[in-house]
Amino acid sequence: MSIQCEVLTGADGARIGIATLDAPKALNALNLPMIEVLDERLRAWANDPGIVCVLLRGSGPKAFCAGGDVRALVQACRDHPGSVPPLAATFFAAEYRLDYRLHTYPKPLLCWGHGHVLGGGMGLLQAAGIRIVTPSCRLAMPEISIGLYPDVGASWFLSRLPGKLGLFLGLTGAPINARDALDLGLADRLLGEHQQEALIEELLQLNWQEQTALQLNSLLKAEQHRACADLPEAQWLPRRALIDELLDVADPVAAWRALSDLSRHADPLLAEAGRRLHEGCPLTAHLVWEQIRRAKYLSLAQVFQMEFTMSLNCCRHPEFSEGVRARLLDKDNQPRWHWPDIAQVPAAVVEAHFTKVWEGRHPLADLE
Repeated sequence: MSIQCEVLTGADGARIGIATLDAPKALNALNLPMIEVLDERLRAWANDPGIVCVLLRGSGPKAFCAGGDVRALVQACRDHPGSVPPLAATFFAAEYRLDYRLHTYPKPLLCWGHGHVLGGGMGLLQAAGIRIVTPSCRLAMPEISIGLYPDVGASWFLSRLPGKLGLFLGLTGAPINARDALDLGLADRLLGEHQQEALIEELLQLNWQEQTALQLNSLLKAEQHRACADLPEAQWLPRRALIDELLDVADPVAAWRALSDLSRHADPLLAEAGRRLHEGCPLTAHLVWEQIRRAKYLSLAQVFQMEFTMSLNCCRHPEFSEGVRARLLDKDNQPRWHWPDIAQVPAAVVEAHFTKVWEGRHPLADLE
């Protein structure tokens, strides 16, 4: 299961729920039982009038959450070639319902994002009402490397970043640091690595009966002030003008070529981003381009509905399984993409990823 839940009682009797992702050896990667337990507990706390606040965190020093358990998904895909494995339909529906619950949570919900915050971990962090990052954090949506695409609501939060930065981060899987996260509106507060216990203690001392928002804001502001000296330098806003210019193109083929050329750039950050794209999945680049284009006109619920459709279709096509094989299973880092040339990816294949693969009503239709 690997989810630990506890309730602490404060000075005035108010109770705080703490949910901990507790699989540090796996960098707290999410599997289906973890998702189901966390969703059930969050729902119960939302309906409990005695719970005034919730904190979501990960155990171990290395990661809040490094994503979802894609190894199990890929094994299911191999067992059901060309079709949607039952596990995939269940997993993605449960994960996106959990993310949507966090986005719409009725009580103060803090998420402590330290160390690696990748993929599904980003989905949890971005959905929280108060997103805390630490000086060690490394946030990314690295799906370009495994033939998937940035899901868990990334269509929503990447499409709302300034200029072309969302498209850039989705195409390259480039990591951002705590300063970037604050600059780009992907985090709300910076706290030091060792301030978590002090934060919990102060939450327990708050008067949750009146002016809660004011007190909580003052508390977080004071804690952040203690950590500001450890804020790393900005990486991506200073490079935004160049990124916007490179991605001022008409289609994903041109975007791919422009960013691939960065692999020879004198700036090591840009060169690494270009290399990661160049070694990534061409089909994923098409999906990223299209999902961000479409998401600008969608509600949050519609974003998750679109991503559910995309994810099931990724399980039907070969790139996802091959990417996970190369990067995470065999670890030869030599994926043999079915469509290795971005210009040769059929438009019909891209469009098929946005076409439902079930009969009747959308399985996430009730999110509206």
